Amino acid sequence: MDKRICVIGGGYWGKNHIKTLHGLGALSGIVDSNEISLKELLTKYPEVKGYSDLDEALKDEHSGYIVATPAETHYKISKKIIKAKKHILIEKPMTLSVSHAEELTRLARENKINVMVGHVLLFHPAIIKIKDMINKNLIGELQYIYSNRLNLGKVRSEENVFWSLAPHDIAIFQYLTNSIPKKINSTGSTFLQKGIPDSTLTHLEYKNGVKGHIFVSWLHPFKEHRLVVIGSKSMITFEDSLEGKPLKLYSKKFDLVGGVPEKIDGPVEWVPYEQKMPLTAEIEYFLNHLNKRKLDIANVNHGLEVVKILVEASNQLKNEKK
Repeated sequence: MDKRICVIGGGYWGKNHIKTLHGLGALSGIVDSNEISLKELLTKYPEVKGYSDLDEALKDEHSGYIVATPAETHYKISKKIIKAKKHILIEKPMTLSVSHAEELTRLARENKINVMVGHVLLFHPAIIKIKDMINKNLIGELQYIYSNRLNLGKVRSEENVFWSLAPHDIAIFQYLTNSIPKKINSTGSTFLQKGIPDSTLTHLEYKNGVKGHIFVSWLHPFKEHRLVVIGSKSMITFEDSLEGKPLKLYSKKFDLVGGVPEKIDGPVEWVPYEQKMPLTAEIEYFLNHLNKRKLDIANVNHGLEVVKILVEASNQLKNEKK
């Protein structure tokens, strides 16, 4: 099958998709309403067809589409592509409302096409390795997960820090626990812009007893992307913001001896994992499912669950300000 993918959106992340697809020999089209940006991209990729309008792109024979436009445009663009019965990868978050996400989910089922959501960290080799370690019972019973995603980074005015940074971690928690939270409690702090939290702490509880928290902030003196997974036998850390992106297994736990907690402080093991770009793995997965084969990772149902959690937590943040 000749895999021909058209990218909608030539901005920062769209350019990453375009470059990756070109390297895989699967880039066939670019849609961008900015004529200057489109011209620059077509100069760089002269063999690719350019469009200033999505309707024109849908008239051509592309195998699938990637939507890499601002989040507020995802619903309208994706709905049109799904109704055209074309496979689609939508950048995260899938939509900005639950009703829109539910509608896209229904349309995908009715039109019998694959809708994938760009939760790219689900394709990070270290995250896949952590999932494998949990499945192999290397840490015992999964008990707690926490993530810190902090930076003195880009402050947005159209969304709060939770919508901006937390989708990655929500998707990872869903993947590692293979469940959805039964309870969500989110609090935040607002300093720069009225009504737009700059820092949030969200606690999650799952039906299987696993608990966790997600701490995100764009008002932090240094970059920290840290994931900690705690089990009954041992613990895992992944430091995505450190050089070498270390993944470690800590043989540490507590045992009750005569009713008193006793610390078992074992060795720390550096865990090797495949060095592959997550975006490349994500796009390869999308390309391999253009035959309507079932998506097991980052499918439309997973994307809907992430949106529901984002909305629930954000509603709590809004109510907190009242």
